[in-house]
Amino acid sequence: MENVKILAVVGMSGSGKSVIVDHLTSKGYPKVYFGGMIYKEMEKRGIVRTEDGESEKKFREMIRETEGKDWVVRQVIAEAKDLISAGQKRIVLDGVYSWTEYCILKHEFPRCLNFVAVVVDKSLRYGRVANRPGRSFDATAIRERDRSEIENLEKGGPIAAADYYILNNGTIAEATARTDEILKEIEF
Repeated sequence: MENVKILAVVGMSGSGKSVIVDHLTSKGYPKVYFGGMIYKEMEKRGIVRTEDGESEKKFREMIRETEGKDWVVRQVIAEAKDLISAGQKRIVLDGVYSWTEYCILKHEFPRCLNFVAVVVDKSLRYGRVANRPGRSFDATAIRERDRSEIENLEKGGPIAAADYYILNNGTIAEATARTDEILKEIEF
């Protein structure tokens, strides 16, 4: 794994993770999407995704309970290793959820992995989620989602332990400029 670098993007719903990941993939970096592992497995089992995200949430919690908290990250590691075997030297991981996943990734890729947390003031984040096309939540629903992700999925740990932070209270251009600074700093 010589000269391989992996960048894991973490953050709460509405923080702007997708904006950052889209910026990275527009530069040609392949991504491995944690949620995609859930979607693939739901499809394989014939479970329909609901608009409100409830079926995904229940399935995500169920698979972690029945297959282990490391189920998703094991799928992600396999896909990342496939990319590395195919010659990729720079890989983006999109959507690390739990402290368990964080620890396993740090163990699996000890010298080539950096975590970037995308953070934003809560009121701004809630406003973005409320106005998000196709996946909007009202204030009660987003508070419940936050609670569930923090309590059931240990999502706060990877954000708190990130190597770098992008404060996304401003424009997309400001957030992507900060991303580019980080890329330069870590020679990504």
